[in-house]
Amino acid sequence: MTTVRLTTAQALVRFLANQYSERDGQEQRLIPGVWGIFGHGNVAGIGQALLQASVTQEADLPYYLARNEQGMVHATVAYAKMRDRLATFACTASTGPGSTNMITGAALATTNRIPVLLLPSDMFATRAADPVLQQLEDTRGGDVTVNDAFRAVSKYFDRISRPEQLIPAALAAMRVLTDPVETGAVTLALPQDVQAEGYDWPVAFFRRRVWHVGRPVPEPAAVERAARLLRDARRPLIVAGGGAVYSGAESRLRAFAEATGIPVADTHAGKGAVPWDHPCAVGGIGSTGSYGANELAKEADVVLGIGTRYSDFTTASHTVFADPDVAFVNLNVARLDAVKHSAEPLVADARLGIEALAGALADWEVSPEYRARTRQLIARTREIEDGCFTVGHGPLPAQTEILGALNDVLGDRDVVINAAGSMPGDLQQLWRARDPKAYHVEYAYSCMGYEIAAGVGAKMADPSREVVVLVGDGSYLMMAQEIVTMISEGLKVIVVLVQNHGFASIGALSQALGSQRFGTKYRYRNGTSGQLDGEILPVDLAANASSLGADVLHAASVDGFRTAMEKAKAAARTTVVHVETDLYGPNPPAHGWWDVPVSQTSALDSTRGAYETYAANKLAQRHYL
Repeated sequence: MTTVRLTTAQALVRFLANQYSERDGQEQRLIPGVWGIFGHGNVAGIGQALLQASVTQEADLPYYLARNEQGMVHATVAYAKMRDRLATFACTASTGPGSTNMITGAALATTNRIPVLLLPSDMFATRAADPVLQQLEDTRGGDVTVNDAFRAVSKYFDRISRPEQLIPAALAAMRVLTDPVETGAVTLALPQDVQAEGYDWPVAFFRRRVWHVGRPVPEPAAVERAARLLRDARRPLIVAGGGAVYSGAESRLRAFAEATGIPVADTHAGKGAVPWDHPCAVGGIGSTGSYGANELAKEADVVLGIGTRYSDFTTASHTVFADPDVAFVNLNVARLDAVKHSAEPLVADARLGIEALAGALADWEVSPEYRARTRQLIARTREIEDGCFTVGHGPLPAQTEILGALNDVLGDRDVVINAAGSMPGDLQQLWRARDPKAYHVEYAYSCMGYEIAAGVGAKMADPSREVVVLVGDGSYLMMAQEIVTMISEGLKVIVVLVQNHGFASIGALSQALGSQRFGTKYRYRNGTSGQLDGEILPVDLAANASSLGADVLHAASVDGFRTAMEKAKAAARTTVVHVETDLYGPNPPAHGWWDVPVSQTSALDSTRGAYETYAANKLAQRHYL
């Protein structure tokens, strides 16, 4: 057997550079590069290996420097999301805090079912120098390190304590990364001494490998059972989730909706699978859903879920599907999701499943009355949206007016990115996506700080698209430093920084739950009340963005925002458009409910009143059986 002498890190770099994914005959690099921040745990291991690969050209694996370890995982998630989970990056970090900084990113990736490869550095496998700097000493066992925290949020975890262990572990990692059912964060913990340890590797380990991402075919009997339920439906509704996008099923879904007349609501991950102006598109569904989608959901007797995992926001905490006899047909590649809500499961690739259902229902469609009902609700929904865009609020504009202007100035292929705060709710109702990649809202983990880092990954995934990061001051202050990465990599991204001096979403929720917006404003501490409700803090986030290297434009009105956006689009480098909005809204009208428990006992009148409302809403909540 032919072997080559390399360190473990050098072997891993060479291995990763030769991994490819394939679907429908299209091959691409599975791991096109490595994000990293170097410290004593990886600078002489992975760091040396990446340098050597670059200098000797023995492996094509570019290195990208991030400014925050969590941020580089977010950038990787955004990249993989834009690439339909067929390509992702590896992320290397130093021992201790550098590595544990990636745990939040790992949780986000696994929750969203997006592949990322994490390479956290670990303690000495030999334990010759225990305890070393940043080592956790655990009385329960000597093999416990801080990296064990990754186990709970990883779909695959392994610690490489001997060089030869890398061979089965690396192959297992690729298997999980390319499995649409099992994918998520994959963690290979690398002790710092093992990274630098030499070993005679079989050359076959480094051969070009293609990981084929298949399309599971639906079982004919399952198709027939699902079709039978749909044929008997009088008020069916489709809920399109992320699986409809990742499988590339958009054109099939549109054709299926047109032929059958079944209206299509969407989740955050599924928005754009059917264009907003399609005659069957009824908008977002659930807690922050549109009027039309939620009205149809209340009436639906059969719900066809396509690639959705039915989060509590999608079901409005099990209240939006109000028909007591509602039945579900779930088309999903994962059986976990296919059987939710006692559904008739159709376990298959979304595209192939839709094709099979279309064939089984070729001679069936909804009644003309139901098509008319859908058109009526869409028209009313558009009126509500237009009212939010033109509310004429002042002196500071409403956030919804800014979103309306942004809708107008962006093109069909331009990408808008968001993750947390009040904006995801506003966007689910108001954003008018015509392209499945144009709406990039991370709302499985809803991680504050995702947005700017995600802008880096999304732009790297498709440089031909304009990428617009939509971020509030709360999320901006969580993680803005990847603006520096945009500058260093020469990436042109537009950051729309909406400043309202507080947490608008949680403030409004706090008020609704009787907690009086406590602790949700950016204010001085009030010497009289002792609370953070004094004067507004003199924080200049625009100056901060400028100091990080971005060009900054200011907008004081909706018209000024439109002008600034046109300048930003024409710019050649990263530009931040700063605009202030009213912390108190107004927000779009609510059409759904979200279960956030209220204190059952309280000395505050506001809380007692909120609990009465909460208890009334709970009456509509039920298991879907």
